[in-house]
Amino acid sequence: QVELVESGGGLVQAGGSLRLSCAFSGRFFSSYAMGWFRQAPGKDREFVSAISRSSTNIRYTDSVKGRFTISRDNAKNTAYLQMNSLKPEDTAVYYCTAGGVIMSEPRHNAYWGRGTQVTVSS
Repeated sequence: QVELVESGGGLVQAGGSLRLSCAFSGRFFSSYAMGWFRQAPGKDREFVSAISRSSTNIRYTDSVKGRFTISRDNAKNTAYLQMNSLKPEDTAVYYCTAGGVIMSEPRHNAYWGRGTQVTVSS
């Protein structure tokens, strides 16, 4: 059984930074691709970033390219999302997901954490 727990969210001013962590519990973390999604109030959950099992393939949604960096530490069973130059429109609940391949459509991804709130003030 896979369990994902996000941490690192909070309140930050525009232009600031946060680092989200996703702790993976279960077997064979290194066999899962990892991803981050976010959901703002009244909006659908949207893809943010994904990283393959060996970190060789990384994807970002256009709105975060150059500002966010996804990474993983297979020795620590943890994935990260470094968020820099944050904007008010980045305000959302951020969710971690795991799977063989991370699909941009949320319903296709099997495992989810409960999310961590990120609020960016202007």
